[in-house]
Amino acid sequence: MRLIVRLALAMLLCAGAPAWAQAPLKVMSFNIRYANDKDGVNAWDKRRDVTLAMLEKAAPDLFGTQELLKVQGDYLVEKLKGYKWFGIDRRGGHDDEHMGIFYRTDRLKLVESGQFWLSDTPEVVGSITWGHPLPRMVTWGLFETVKGKRRFYAFNTHLPYRAEDEAVRARGAALIARRVEAMAGDLPVVLTGDFNTVPGSEAYRTLSARLQDAWTSAPKREGPEMTFHNFTGTADKRIDWIFTRGFVAKKVRTITDHQGAVQTSDHFPVMAELGWVR
Repeated sequence: MRLIVRLALAMLLCAGAPAWAQAPLKVMSFNIRYANDKDGVNAWDKRRDVTLAMLEKAAPDLFGTQELLKVQGDYLVEKLKGYKWFGIDRRGGHDDEHMGIFYRTDRLKLVESGQFWLSDTPEVVGSITWGHPLPRMVTWGLFETVKGKRRFYAFNTHLPYRAEDEAVRARGAALIARRVEAMAGDLPVVLTGDFNTVPGSEAYRTLSARLQDAWTSAPKREGPEMTFHNFTGTADKRIDWIFTRGFVAKKVRTITDHQGAVQTSDHFPVMAELGWVR
């Protein structure tokens, strides 16, 4: 009889557990550096296994990539069991760089996905109207957790890199902020990306006015604050960010895994553990 009572109480406690007590969502932002044979000792075939080992160890539920080529995405899902990825490239096909989003199929179900371009004509594939040389885009997905059926949106982007593109980055951030509000409604949101600018910039201020920076809001931080290191292992800029809404960042870390001189990329990946607000 006592055993039955204990089991009943345990079931009630589990059913009534608050959102923050449930399993956190592990989200990563990772500029993977496109596969470029001219990178020599840092070429993709030299570092792909280091990258694979890092991802297997970190086991993110979802990770947004920048600079991803299809050959890299296909290699990772072939080797990383239980993951899928989606997204088209910035010109609308699969021959250029993707803002590919990967997710664990045992944890998440992809309900809907799409993309838009950072321009005056966001629905026009490959559109450039702000003076920067390459198309810039956002890949997005509406996800539902396998357990609990909780829905959230994930957005992933890569802003222009040139010093003279600061105003363009600000315009891109403003467009992303508007789209997030229009598309997501009151659902939770994660935004990952290489923003090619630093905290304090107009782009950062625009996004942080609406979303929370996981690095600054998490009570526990591990690893260096800076993320771009150009394959040196010593980073000097924090340009890779995870923003959230409707989540509470419990822990965030910059992952510096490497094997000898071989790095996973010229950027460190950043991963946050996110609790559900409700």
